[in-house]
Amino acid sequence: MSSSKHSKGLRRLALSVLQPGFVGTEAPDWVLRAIGDGLSSVVLFTRNIASPAQVARLTAQLRAENPSLVIAIDEEAGDVTRIESATGSTRPGSFALGSVDDVELTESVARDLGRQLHAAGVSLDYAPSADVNSNPDNPVIGVRSFGADPKVVSRHTGAWIKGLQSAGVAACAKHFPGHGDVAVDSHHGLPSYDASLDEIAAQALPPFAAAMEAGVRAVMSGHLLVPAYDAGLPATLSRRILVGLLREELGFDGLVVSDAIEMGAVTDLYGIGGATVRAVDAGVDAICVGGESAEEATTELLVESLVGAVASGALAEERLAGAAGRVRAFADWAAALGRGVPVDPVSGDIGYAAARRAVRLSGPSKDALPLAAAPHVVELVPATNLAIAKETPWGVAAPLRERLPGTTSVRAHQDELLDGSTFLADHALAPASGRPLVVVVRDAARHPWMARALAELSSARPDAVVVEMGLPGASAPGAVRICTLGATAASGVAAAEVLAGTR
Repeated sequence: MSSSKHSKGLRRLALSVLQPGFVGTEAPDWVLRAIGDGLSSVVLFTRNIASPAQVARLTAQLRAENPSLVIAIDEEAGDVTRIESATGSTRPGSFALGSVDDVELTESVARDLGRQLHAAGVSLDYAPSADVNSNPDNPVIGVRSFGADPKVVSRHTGAWIKGLQSAGVAACAKHFPGHGDVAVDSHHGLPSYDASLDEIAAQALPPFAAAMEAGVRAVMSGHLLVPAYDAGLPATLSRRILVGLLREELGFDGLVVSDAIEMGAVTDLYGIGGATVRAVDAGVDAICVGGESAEEATTELLVESLVGAVASGALAEERLAGAAGRVRAFADWAAALGRGVPVDPVSGDIGYAAARRAVRLSGPSKDALPLAAAPHVVELVPATNLAIAKETPWGVAAPLRERLPGTTSVRAHQDELLDGSTFLADHALAPASGRPLVVVVRDAARHPWMARALAELSSARPDAVVVEMGLPGASAPGAVRICTLGATAASGVAAAEVLAGTR
């Protein structure tokens, strides 16, 4: 083979193992050219989505270049939503479903989501999170997990996969070998899971085994150190974890996808190009990129990095070709999966029904509900991790206003509640004088400023109703406490119905 043909062949292989994102609600010319040159996958984010009809047009435009193109999305149907980012998810998230603990319900919710994604032309969903959230201070998983019990997470991971794939969309279990017992957000730094081999086998691995039993054909690696297996390299870059553990011990023979390769946990160590090369060398088959770095230049940089690594001997050509082969095999399987399922209508009801079942009430004055008058609602707003789109609406005030006209509200952020601030007195307590007060929080136990504000409001108003839309802490003040177990639109509606007595 001539040098020129070999170079083109290497470039094609390199393109085929990338899953890049892009900007816009139509496919850019560079993406269409790249598909023609061998790009086998793309991934959609919030910035690519305006409406279901628009997404369907976009995916049809992309598949006109390659009918088997893998079109992925990071859609968990909970706090992490892309397809419903403009409105908030009409389905509860994983923690709510795990708390209800009805596997048929979980399967139905996932099937309903799958119908929506299938109709939009999506073939791979980076979900479910198979992480066991055993650390309540985990800054990046939380309500994205089905819970803290490996048995609960295992059965709901399996149910979710069966439901999603029954609708013609491939699932992807993440973040191997388990991202639930960490205290660092891998978007910004390198977390470490410091458990023993026996603890990992008992706690973190069962949901991934359940995923495989349910027929999952894609697993996403996590950017975290697991010293019991590899003290030097994050899982995404560790052959001991991806080949030794995932493939050889657990017997997985499907597609290994990286978590977003531009995340600080790996790029801080090796740069985005170096991390990509090391990931493929370690056993990753498809590199997810573009959540933050969505430019043509980034894709070109990764192609050049892979081709250059083969030329220098840092990456075996056989390994790159093997990764490309797995991508092709997965693309053919996913396309066949989608062809075998008709485009069915989305029910629109199952998500709200599930969210209602997840609501939990506690406190000494539960008989204070429903509210006797339109309340003033104070929503304490935390900074969220990068997996959660900042523009996705959440809360209780908007759906409550529809049910109790005259409801007023204010949102408060950490920087408005510095020492000496009168914000709460002026904007929370004063407007609530003579009327019910509802305080809405999200992971209050994880945010000291929020816990302090909540304590201040509850001290001034012992009759306040507290709505916790994140992970519930051990205890919280308030005459009544409503836990929704997630901050989706469906969860907000479920809480508003309880407050207004319209449930």
